[in-house]
Amino acid sequence: MKLRVYNHSKGVKEEFEPLRPGTVSMYVCGMTPQDRPHMGHMLAFVSADLVRRTLEYFGYSVLHIQNFTDIDDKIIEKANATGRDAHELARTNMQRYFDAADSLGIRRASRYPLVTEHIQDIIAYIQRIVDAGHAYAAGGNVWFAVRSYPPYGRLSGRSVDELRASGRVEADPSKRDPLDFALWKAAKSGEPAWDSAFGPGRPGWHIECSVMATKYLGDTFDLHGGGRDLLFPHHENEVAQSCSLGGQYVRYWMHNGLLTLDGQKMSKSTGHFFGMDEVLAEFPGEVVRFYLMRGHFRNQMEFSRERLQEASAAYERLQRALLQLEEAVADPALGTGLPPGVTSPEGVALAEAAEQALIKFKEGLADDFNGEAALAALFELIRLANPFLVGRSRPAAMDAQPVRRALAVLREGLSVLGLFGSLPVREAIPPEIQDLVTQRDQARRARDFRRADELRALLQEQGFRVEDNPTGTRVRRV
Repeated sequence: MKLRVYNHSKGVKEEFEPLRPGTVSMYVCGMTPQDRPHMGHMLAFVSADLVRRTLEYFGYSVLHIQNFTDIDDKIIEKANATGRDAHELARTNMQRYFDAADSLGIRRASRYPLVTEHIQDIIAYIQRIVDAGHAYAAGGNVWFAVRSYPPYGRLSGRSVDELRASGRVEADPSKRDPLDFALWKAAKSGEPAWDSAFGPGRPGWHIECSVMATKYLGDTFDLHGGGRDLLFPHHENEVAQSCSLGGQYVRYWMHNGLLTLDGQKMSKSTGHFFGMDEVLAEFPGEVVRFYLMRGHFRNQMEFSRERLQEASAAYERLQRALLQLEEAVADPALGTGLPPGVTSPEGVALAEAAEQALIKFKEGLADDFNGEAALAALFELIRLANPFLVGRSRPAAMDAQPVRRALAVLREGLSVLGLFGSLPVREAIPPEIQDLVTQRDQARRARDFRRADELRALLQEQGFRVEDNPTGTRVRRV
């Protein structure tokens, strides 16, 4: 099955063909850790994780690079405002990112390069751009000359003249053109700085990604991901400074939608966000991941506690179905009375539904990493399997093979999506609870229904629900 990817640089879906067969090189713009990570960040990184997991599911080996911008204006301003060291502030918030990412089941990238560890690489890269005639030093800064690169604006669909007319430029008297952007910023009193041939200073925002991406992935690589808010100016400037040296730089540009709060983008700069520490104090990490995957990652999402609660309820239904499937497979009544390899008509229908669900799951992921469609295929399988799980229509002696297959498909899909990977689905029932269940079964057989009801109530107080059906008694955690 071939993958099709929406390539932002072309504005169309196209068949994915990596630069090197069997291997995918992927760069994802990481956090600027001036503050704790928030839900908007995690939408981007869950999206990138879905892309990576899908690629690996389809047989590719993935080299995944995700940076940290651990020094820039925002970090310095935050450090000065709080009386903290900029380096220490960045490290603290980077660890907060890893804690949140681990909670959401986001796989670690192959490498997390930092700006401060690549200063000499950045200086050398800037010098190459200056030598190529696309940048100039002035006033201790180094500026990229936007008009020296005629394709500027193609990625974001903007023209140079429109940008100038809009006034969306950074004023500085040392620039030759208001549109030019900083590759190197002159040192300011009290700010971190490094020596260079251009004078003491620090890197501009955009240059770091070009340097670190090409250092670890090569001058041309397959996928570049990031939030839609990075399309301009960040990614546009990346393209200009990288391609000004020749080559393609990125083959497929991918941008996830934004997570909004009351209609506005979540942002650390404005304080308009929900921190991951707040959200994870209220909801399990896998529920948050599930919530962020319920829509296509390119679409905009609105955050609210109510929607998270809805996702939590749907997630519990998913978990309950998994538990019921595992219990059905373990049921000694299932599979008895029929010759090996023979199933009832109902079983044949369930087996066919499982195979169709797997096909639709793969088709969803192959169509531009559509996790929403992939999840829908799994929920449809649960809907079709449900009559067998609740005992309303399941033949008492149905072959276990179809139920096992449905469970295997569900498990396979959820594993690819990064769900239910860290916790066993089937929970062991404590011996003392099982003893109460046995006592209740004995009371029912003796027709002592008053005692049976008392034991049911006691089990509920302990957090367990009892279900009576034709194949016996089942108990599970509430």
